[in-house]
Amino acid sequence: MKVPDCTVSCAIIAGVTGARSALIVGAGIGGLAAGLALKRAGWNVRIFERAANPRELGFALLLAPNAIAALEELGVAGPVLTAGARPTSAEVRRPDGRVLRRLDIGDSHRAIGGAPVVALRTILHGALLDAVGRETLTLETEVTGVSAAGSHPSITLASGDTVKADLVVGADGVHSAIRRALHPTEPPARPSGLRALRGVVSGTSHHFGSLAGVLYLGRGLESAAVKAGADVVYFYISLREDLLADVPRDPASMLARAVEILDQRFGTVAGPTRLEDMRVDDLFDRDPLPYWGTHQVTLLGDAAHPLLPHTGQGAAQALEDAVALGRVLSHAGHVPDALRHYERVRAKRTTTLLYQGRRYAGAMRTANPLLCWARDSAVRLVPRWIVVRSFVMGQKADPYEDL
Repeated sequence: MKVPDCTVSCAIIAGVTGARSALIVGAGIGGLAAGLALKRAGWNVRIFERAANPRELGFALLLAPNAIAALEELGVAGPVLTAGARPTSAEVRRPDGRVLRRLDIGDSHRAIGGAPVVALRTILHGALLDAVGRETLTLETEVTGVSAAGSHPSITLASGDTVKADLVVGADGVHSAIRRALHPTEPPARPSGLRALRGVVSGTSHHFGSLAGVLYLGRGLESAAVKAGADVVYFYISLREDLLADVPRDPASMLARAVEILDQRFGTVAGPTRLEDMRVDDLFDRDPLPYWGTHQVTLLGDAAHPLLPHTGQGAAQALEDAVALGRVLSHAGHVPDALRHYERVRAKRTTTLLYQGRRYAGAMRTANPLLCWARDSAVRLVPRWIVVRSFVMGQKADPYEDL
């Protein structure tokens, strides 16, 4: 799709409205949230997405209280909370089904800053898309690079065209073209040694009984299945790669291996999942960057700080990034200074979570019998709120206090 250079049109818009213009690369949760935050701060926004349709795969998210607070500030919490499920109680089990501990999550809300919600990604993405407006999106348009020099940075499209504005935000995920252009010598992403299967299934939530979900911990294995709405269950399975050496990479084969390892109840819940409702991914993150952006170009979400899913904070931190970016640019006179301040504050918080996620993933993937025993003993014996908080990371009284 050919997109004409908008240098003139952006200048006309800015001259008429007095608003500055922002180009956002990526129409995922982070990109849409950034677009909404900047629109609310008075910016003209244009979002570029290489896919033909702005959509999210139908998996789910555990939205910790900090994510919900960000959604409330963006004005889109209502539909997400209405469609999602609030976990009330859960069991932590060994792979054979023996219960390590039953947790009443409702009694631990104070320790984690509020009540978490499990919601389908499609619900969250749809709420953000409706709020930011489909007219802000330019679809089927791949961004291949960025030029940060000067006061009007530009993006380069696969068609060869360039588009200029006052600000460029790279929100194009873990394989970000904007990050690659800003940091061309960065090493490849860091593998975790884990492979994950994620999926959603309808019609099996009654097998939970009164539980909101279950978590399985084993040698080189972590798996969970949780209610994510009206008779919808979200599940994930994280396995060490050596446990999958003889297993094809397709979702059906990985689900079959998990059903072999886990107790019959897991197979009853997850077994009927359709192939199109599952996805397999290798899990990896990246070491923290020495700096995110330069001049009037910055990064956001997974493009800036990809986190392992063990933190439960990937989407939450992208939402926090968006809120923070909107705040610093709502009245900033000098955009580069505002962006560097945003990056310093957000990098400190997300780097802490990155290392927490690595430690947690290490504990989950261990096959050492002694370490597994110590982990399981901790689940059984430590205070309940500590166990719950370990699964709901990232809580802070005010993540924006330093902005």
